[in-house]
Amino acid sequence: MLRIYSIAFTLLYLLAMLKPVLPVFDYVVNHDYIAEYLCINKDRPEMHCDGKCYLMQMLEEENQQKKQNLPAIDLREYPIGFVSFLSLENTGYSIIPEKKTTLYFNKYSFLASYKYFHPPSLS
Repeated sequence: MLRIYSIAFTLLYLLAMLKPVLPVFDYVVNHDYIAEYLCINKDRPEMHCDGKCYLMQMLEEENQQKKQNLPAIDLREYPIGFVSFLSLENTGYSIIPEKKTTLYFNKYSFLASYKYFHPPSLS
């Protein structure tokens, strides 16, 4: 059941993210129809508009709807001037003692012997 909820919320999120792109997708899918019937500049073919004017009009309407849906926030209603920050001076004294440790371990050893090792003989 939890998987179904997660898939549903993911799809709703993707739908909300794709909403601003829907006019462009509609323009790409219905390009011929928009250029033929819905283009505003049909009487001026030298502009080679091909329905882009209609696309710009749809994007402008989308922006207007977005601006209308946003609530107006007056910052005077939410003052934050009463917040004061505590300032501390650095005295150089630490409560926690410093522990000086190194991560370097010298595990190298050298045996100064010039005799060559030979395996034991059977005789």
